[in-house]
Parts: sequence; C-alpha cells; structure tokens
Amino acid sequence: MNQYVLSVYQPDGEPPAPEILEPIVRDLDALTAELKESGAWVFTGGLFPASTATVLRLKGEEVLTTDGPYVEGKEHVGGFTVIQAADLDEALAWGRKLARAATLPVEVRPLRPDSR
Repeated sequence: MNQYVLSVYQPDGEPPAPEILEPIVRDLDALTAELKESGAWVFTGGLFPASTATVLRLKGEEVLTTDGPYVEGKEHVGGFTVIQAADLDEALAWGRKLARAATLPVEVRPLRPDSR
C-alpha cells in the first residue's frame, strides 16, 4: 500500500464566520470517519497560521533563524492528512473528497517508501 499526503491550502487571515465554518468542520469530520472506516486513514494534522512558523536556513557554517513562513504568499498549508491508497487514482479520489469538504485547494503527493 502506498502512502500519500493530502495538503490543504488555506488563505491567510481570519477564519470564516461560524455559520460558514461549522458545515465545513462537519464535512471534514465525516470525511475523516469515512477514511478511518475504509482503512485508508493514517493520521491528520492541523497547523497554526503560517505567521507562527520559524524558518531555519543554513548559511555557511551558521544556521540562520527567521520568523514567518518560508515562502511569502497569500495562502499556506493549513493542515494535512496522510492516507494509504493502492495507487495515485485512489489517492486523487480521496483528495477530491477532501477538496469538496474543505472547500479549499488540496495537493496530493506520494510519500517515498523509504521515508516511513
């Protein structure tokens, strides 16, 4: 079984109003339950805003530390789910469901087999 990371990209800024966010959270919870029931779910993680990131960068012999995300942008990875799938087509099917539930862009990317 191959593993894939489904990364959800969310815009920077304040979260949506509760009347918008609550149905999304409900749909995400239902999708997580479906993933678990199918045996595809490995784990899920939500991230704090990109503004809380710290970047470490090698420069010569020193490691420099800077605040903020590595890339300046209007959206960043807000969370991810690691799944098991037979192939890319199956992973993309789960990614489509996640994009519908989250109402946000989702990147589907395979994990290297030797990284587990």
